[in-house]
Amino acid sequence: MKSSEIREKATDELETLEQDLTRKLWKSRFENHSNQLDDTSSIPKLRRDIARVKTILTERRTGATE
Repeated sequence: MKSSEIREKATDELETLEQDLTRKLWKSRFENHSNQLDDTSSIPKLRRDIARVKTILTERRTGATE
């Protein structure tokens, strides 16, 4: 997910998206440990997406704009 796509969403949508991505990350980690995860590269991708969402939420809360 690109940061430009994330910036277009509303703040409450971003908070919901963050929760969904966190759940997906937890599920992927669990599947990885039980050897059921086929795409192991999804874990770092999810972590990056969560970081992007959190960064944009923090920017909005502090009023920082580029």
